[in-house]
Amino acid sequence: MKKLIQSFTLITALSLLTSLPATAKPDTTTGKAAKLAPYSERDFQDEIFYFVLPDRFYNGDESNDLGAAKNDKKRALSRGGLDKTSKGMFHGGDLAGLTEKLSYLDNLGITSIWLTPILRNQAMQADSSGYHGYWILDFTEIDPHLGSNADLKNFIEQAHKRNIKVFFDIITNHTADVIKYKECHGNDGLGWLVDGNSCPFKSLAKVAEGDTYTPLIPKGNEQLKTPQWLNDIEVYHNQGDSFWQGESAIRGDFSGLDDVDTNNEKAVNGMIDIYKNIIDEFKPDGFRIDTVKHVNIEFWQAFSPALMAHAKSLSIDNFVMFGEVYNFVPADLAYFTTEGKLPSVLDFAFQGTLADALVRQKGTNVLAKLFAQDHVYQTSHADIPNTDANKLVNFTGNHDMGRFAYLLKQSKHDYSEQEQIQRNLLAHALIYFSRGVPVIYYGDEQGFVGDGGDQASRQDMMPSKVDSYNDDDLLATDKTTAVDNFDINHLFYKTFAQYAEVYQQYPALRFGQQTTLYSQNKPGLFAIQRAYVASNKSQKLVVVFNTATKVQSLETMPEQANAKLVFKSEQSEAGKLAPLSFAIYQI
Repeated sequence: MKKLIQSFTLITALSLLTSLPATAKPDTTTGKAAKLAPYSERDFQDEIFYFVLPDRFYNGDESNDLGAAKNDKKRALSRGGLDKTSKGMFHGGDLAGLTEKLSYLDNLGITSIWLTPILRNQAMQADSSGYHGYWILDFTEIDPHLGSNADLKNFIEQAHKRNIKVFFDIITNHTADVIKYKECHGNDGLGWLVDGNSCPFKSLAKVAEGDTYTPLIPKGNEQLKTPQWLNDIEVYHNQGDSFWQGESAIRGDFSGLDDVDTNNEKAVNGMIDIYKNIIDEFKPDGFRIDTVKHVNIEFWQAFSPALMAHAKSLSIDNFVMFGEVYNFVPADLAYFTTEGKLPSVLDFAFQGTLADALVRQKGTNVLAKLFAQDHVYQTSHADIPNTDANKLVNFTGNHDMGRFAYLLKQSKHDYSEQEQIQRNLLAHALIYFSRGVPVIYYGDEQGFVGDGGDQASRQDMMPSKVDSYNDDDLLATDKTTAVDNFDINHLFYKTFAQYAEVYQQYPALRFGQQTTLYSQNKPGLFAIQRAYVASNKSQKLVVVFNTATKVQSLETMPEQANAKLVFKSEQSEAGKLAPLSFAIYQI
C-alpha cells in the first residue's frame, strides 16, 4: 500500500459532508449516555473518559471547604489547607459539585468519569496541600474536603442514573508521610539533619552491610493511619528517598511519602483487602492505578486477579483496572499487562508520539512505527482474558506532564493561536479514532493551556483566584479562568461532543482491528483501517489524518471504490483533505 496517497478518487457523494448537529442545550435529566448500552453491561472499549481533579472542578458544598471539623481530633490532620489564591492548596471543589455538573459531562459525550484519589488525605505537607488526593491516611473513608462516604455514593448513584460509569484513582505504592528517620529528622522526627531536605536512598546492598536508617513515628502520630496494619513500621521499605532510578524507583520514598513494602505478604494481603472493601462499599466501575512501575511485578500478579475476581463476584462484570506506567516504550508498558496481569495501562507511548507528530512536526511514520508494536500487548490470561492494544487508554496530556495545549504553546515552531487550535483538535481526533479508549483531561474542552506540568496544569473550572492561572490565554475563547468555564458553546466542547457521536455510532472505531495503510517521513497523510467483524455485523472504516499545513490529495484506492464519506472535520474538495484535518470513510 505504499502508493496510497495523494488522492482518493471517490464518487461525487463523497464531497458531501455528513456532519453531526451542533451540541444543543444540555438535557438536565438524561443526555447522550442514556442512548448507549447499560453501564453494567457496557464494554470498556465503549467508554469515553473524563479525568478530573474534584477539588478544581466545582464547589457544590462550601461547608466542607476546610475538610474535617474543627473539633474532630481523629481527623485533625485532614483539616485546613484552603487557599483559593494558591495553586498548591485546596480550592473547594467537591463531589457535590461534580454531581451538580453531571449534565455538562453527559452532553459532552462522556461515559466514564475518572476521579483523582478521593480517600482521606493528610491536608498539609511542607508548604503544599493534599488537594490532589495522593497523600492517603485513611483508606476507608472519603476526604472531608470532598464530602462524605454518603456524598460519594450519591454521586455514583446519580452518574449511574445517567448511564455514566465512575472510576476511582487508587494507590498501593505509598501512604502519607508519617514515618521519619532519626538520621535525617532527629530523635523526635521533627527536624532536619541533612542538607537538601531529603534522606538519600540506601540500597539493599548497603542495608545488608548494616548501613540503614532508623525509622520512627513522631510521638502522637502512632495511630494516624487506617486500617491499623498501616501503622506498623515493618510494612514499609524505610530506605530513604527515591531518585527515580534503579532499585530506588521500586523501594524508595516519593519525596518522603511512606513507601509500602509490597514484597511483604502482610502488605500484599492488606492492600487487596483495602480495595475489596472499597468495591464492597461503593461499587465503582473500575480503578486507575497510580505509580504502577514503582511497585514490584509480583504484587500486581496477585493484586489484579484478586480484585477483578472480587468485582465479578459482586456482579460488576465489566470492572476494569488500568495502570499508570510513566514510560514511553511500548514493550515496557506491555510488561505490566502481559506479565503483571493488569487489564490495561495508560498509553504514554501514544502520547509521546502525538507530540512528535503534531508538536515537533516529525513525519507520520512515527505513528506507523508506534502502532506496528501493538502486538506486544496481545495476551490472554485465564483470570484476565483478551488483553490487547484496543484496550489501551489514550490521552493527550495530564495533571503531571501538563496539557497538550501547553506543549504547542511552548513549541519552537511558534504556532499561531489558530494553528494551536487545529493541532489540538487533531490530537484529540487521533485518540478518539485510533485504537484505544479516549480520555479528555478536564478543562481541555474549554481551551485550557497552563504554564507547565503538575500544579501549573491543574486549573479551576469554577472561577479561579490563582493569578498564574488567570493570566493564561485560553484557546478558542476570550474568557479566562477567572470566570466560570462550563461553556457548552466552546469550540472544543462542541467538537469533542461531535467526536463522541461518531465514536459511538461506528463499532469499528471502538472494536475494529487497526491496520496502517499509509504513512510518510514528513508531516502529511496518515491513514488507518479499522475492521470490525461480529457474528451479526461487520464494518470497515478508513480514517485519514493530515498533519501538514497544506491541502493533501488522496490517491485512488481501487479496493475502496464504493467508500462513503461519513465524517470530515474540515470542508474540502472531493478527493482532498484540508490542512490539519481528518476524514472517515466507510467501505
